[in-house]
Amino acid sequence: MPNNPRPSVRVLVVDDYEPFRRFVCSMLEQSPDFQIVGEASDGLEALQKAEELNPDLIFLDIGLPELNGIEACHRMSRVVPAAKIIFVTQNNDAETVRAALSNGASGYVLKLDANNELLPAVEAVLQGDRFVSTRVKHGGGIAPSG
Repeated sequence: MPNNPRPSVRVLVVDDYEPFRRFVCSMLEQSPDFQIVGEASDGLEALQKAEELNPDLIFLDIGLPELNGIEACHRMSRVVPAAKIIFVTQNNDAETVRAALSNGASGYVLKLDANNELLPAVEAVLQGDRFVSTRVKHGGGIAPSG
């Protein structure tokens, strides 16, 4: 049995819609590379768990109660600067995508495309690249990924 060259990636999944959180977790649990260390359903809880759990990777929705995803991302990038943040959202607005990526996120995946793009987004982001869903409206300087 070959050794896994990299330690498992510690993941925090944040979405106020529990069935979608379960979907993301079940996708990641199929690989030994990922360890789900926590889940949160609102922005303030996400911020608290990020600080407490120090994850390597955070999946974040934009439309969250208490504290929206953009603001939560901005604060998380200061609290856990080493964590990579990937937005997984229904929001396809170019201005929102720009705001997300300029507030600390490394990836932006549309929920409609999560089945096909979530794992490629993770790979890209963990390698230090930026990932934006192919269906995101590419206006105003947002370039598509790969």
